Amino acid sequence: MPVRAVRGAVQLERDESGHMDEQVAQLLSAIMERNGLGVDDLISIWFTATPDLHSDFPAAAARGIGIVDVPLICAQELDIEGALPRVVRILAHIESDLPRSEIAHVYLGAAAALRKDIAQ
Repeated sequence: MPVRAVRGAVQLERDESGHMDEQVAQLLSAIMERNGLGVDDLISIWFTATPDLHSDFPAAAARGIGIVDVPLICAQELDIEGALPRVVRILAHIESDLPRSEIAHVYLGAAAALRKDIAQ
């Protein structure tokens, strides 16, 4: 089965652990639903967060919704002046028969402005 990559992002309203868990879980669920994925289709997930997010690790939200045996890693985004604040980004490696052109990249809320070219 082909290996694909799917992107996504969400902007948080505030830097609170429970809010981050909720928003990241929503993003992961949307990515999985829109691409017809189950947990067994996930190979690994990279999470990045803007430097203004300190309340929790975004990967904790994945564990909270049952993604427990998939390698996850968190990193900090570059601190670029003028960048959208409070953003969590995802780069997931998946197994999927979908052609690359049919992968649904998911940018929720204000984060849709980050990649208007691929946001669905």
